[in-house]
Amino acid sequence: MSITRKDLEQGSLRNTLASLPIGASLLSEEALEASWRAALASLPEAGNDIWLFGYGSLIWNPMVQFAERRLATLHGYHRGFYLYSKINRGTQENPGLVLGLDRGGCCPGVAFRITAADIETELRMLWRREMLMGAYLPRWLSVRLAAADAVPNKNTQQHVKVPALAFVMDRDHASYAGRLSDTAVLSHLRVASGLYGPARDYLQHTLESLHKEGINDPNLARLWAQLQSEDS
Repeated sequence: MSITRKDLEQGSLRNTLASLPIGASLLSEEALEASWRAALASLPEAGNDIWLFGYGSLIWNPMVQFAERRLATLHGYHRGFYLYSKINRGTQENPGLVLGLDRGGCCPGVAFRITAADIETELRMLWRREMLMGAYLPRWLSVRLAAADAVPNKNTQQHVKVPALAFVMDRDHASYAGRLSDTAVLSHLRVASGLYGPARDYLQHTLESLHKEGINDPNLARLWAQLQSEDS
């Protein structure tokens, strides 16, 4: 099933999920509205454009309207398969795993600049994509933007730090997987599939999009190599 921006804006995805057993776990419309408005109210510099940090599917399928995208690095967090997916990439009976930001290390990714005029529209849509289950904590975190003409994997003195919206793991959420072994991660990625398709496709698309940006993620590459070796 391919989810479009229109599906999110019109609430089609939410309506589909509401009819499933997991529907009782969805955040209410009121809670979603309150959450994104609280995030907007905590914006360090109100009235300006904002940056959104992407580390997984946002890189290859952002859906948001943005004016600019740049390579960016977030320090203090790293990406990993920390979130059980019982909808998008799995089911309640056979959960998959998707990426989440958790404490420690650093995470290279892509930052998207959303204009001040579009902020409310885009945040409302973004929350319908990322926060239906409330498994993430939206935070304004400092990211280091690469220069607009930066060459991937090359050192450059041209950079700037800006606050960016990032969705980090809520360790208290029931879907937080914690630190799993490669064996455990692969057991979920290997066979799980959900509304958005197989969990292994999520890993493949993310790894391919990182490569296109010139970003090397040895952990994801290792997992993908192990899945491929099983296919041969």
